[in-house]
Amino acid sequence: MVETHKINWRKIRTVAGRIGAIFLLVLVWLVVVLYGVMFVLSKGPSPTARNMFVCSVQETSAAGFLARLFFSQEQIDAITGANVEPEYQEMDTSLIVLPQQDDDTKTDAWGLVDEDGDGIIMENITGEGFSGYVMVVLDPSRVILATVPGSYGRRGYTVADMANNFDAVAAINAGGFYDPNGSGNGSIPDTMVVYQGQIYQKGLGSGNGFAGFDSNHILHVGKFTADEVVSRDIQYGVGFGPVLVVNGEAVDASLLRSGVNPRTAIAQRSDGAVLLVVIDGRQVTSLGATYQDLVEVLLSYGAVNACNLDGGSSSLMWFDGEYINTSASLLGIRPVPTAFVVLKEGAHE
Repeated sequence: MVETHKINWRKIRTVAGRIGAIFLLVLVWLVVVLYGVMFVLSKGPSPTARNMFVCSVQETSAAGFLARLFFSQEQIDAITGANVEPEYQEMDTSLIVLPQQDDDTKTDAWGLVDEDGDGIIMENITGEGFSGYVMVVLDPSRVILATVPGSYGRRGYTVADMANNFDAVAAINAGGFYDPNGSGNGSIPDTMVVYQGQIYQKGLGSGNGFAGFDSNHILHVGKFTADEVVSRDIQYGVGFGPVLVVNGEAVDASLLRSGVNPRTAIAQRSDGAVLLVVIDGRQVTSLGATYQDLVEVLLSYGAVNACNLDGGSSSLMWFDGEYINTSASLLGIRPVPTAFVVLKEGAHE
């Protein structure tokens, strides 16, 4: 005789209920602990911790509401400097002198070695609580802003897509973008864009800082109008900001209030070499960097002029067929409307 066992649904429901209750209690506990931590950061005795917390969450599209749990919008604006209009020192382009040398000569005056002779030097960087990469492009004529104006309003391109579409060997994300309804299509720049000398989205201005190359491959950084872009002969550029370094000097720290987040930046040395920087963030091994962290990294690599680019979940560096840093996006690689790309050697010849 075969023995049969009846399923005790009542017992299963009881066990499932207990597991659900435990899960709910753990979740509530985690929320309470997180709220307590944020409360201490916000209302505790340390203004530095408070400001870091507010600036960090305000720089994200998803977590900005956390600051509003503890502060009014007026208080948030005062902490982040939202109403501070940056005024940057006028650039002295004579500080950038491109070397006259044969194409076969790959040198670096800062002691960095271009071991494989491809004109690109990659460096791992670490700081207090962050890690990332610096790419040194010895020939500035290889760096342009990549964008596809015909795609605005439809869907953007990933950083890898941009590199592939422009037959480039490397790329980083560049300017920011509007994200209507949180659709994340990355197709609408939120500042003016200059591509092949043509200005697109002209009425949007330059954000908190513009970075663009003129026809002599000199990087210009600052707050520019469309007319100033034309007068400076800028051929490729985009806005985001803030500007970090001008004429070899760090911008006033009062204009560089920030939290800890993933970062992307572009700079140029006195010999014309372009610095492309990406900092990982929102990870156990790399929480992220502040603007001041970026400034220190850039100055240590000889930056004369530098500008912050879009960061957070957009921060990515692509090189030699793959992403070399880790995306902070939980939803995968985000499409963007603009990227600075590094063309193959001789592409402009």
